[in-house]
Amino acid sequence: MKPVLSEKRFDYVSKADKEFVDAFNREMNALGYTFGDEIGSGYCWGRHMLIYRNPSLKSQKVFARIYLRDKSTVLRMFFNNVDKHSAYIETAPAFINEAFTGSFGKCGYCAGREDKCMFRKSYTIGGKPYEKCSGCTFEFAKPSVKRLDGYIGLFTTFYPNRRAGKRAGKPRSAK
Repeated sequence: MKPVLSEKRFDYVSKADKEFVDAFNREMNALGYTFGDEIGSGYCWGRHMLIYRNPSLKSQKVFARIYLRDKSTVLRMFFNNVDKHSAYIETAPAFINEAFTGSFGKCGYCAGREDKCMFRKSYTIGGKPYEKCSGCTFEFAKPSVKRLDGYIGLFTTFYPNRRAGKRAGKPRSAK
């Protein structure tokens, strides 16, 4: 990963962000996920984007993305069945909990409406109901190597993996 990120086209990415991308990539590879060795266009999400999938699955399900932007990097993870993991989220570090309980991604269109919106994520954390738009949920702005254990701990809670070993579903030390 380091040789790729040292290419001139990634000069806009900070050293700290490059370190995070490299560390996150190593962790995801250890869990059996890959971005397919292709850093593509970021379209409207940033200049470039890494898309993590499980190569052993026939479906092209996306598990995580990293958006490389001019002034920052964003980690986005894709989760379903949040209620099943609410106890973990309640006790997770604040930077993890905030992605689920903060105002970012709050549904502004279909919130509280009776009709079924296919983009709505509804769940309960700490007894409080939340509705978020799945188009912009579970994003972590300015991710850092210092918080990597928290991101991976969260990921393995939702996606237990034999390769994850003892980490699966257990909080990792994160500050």
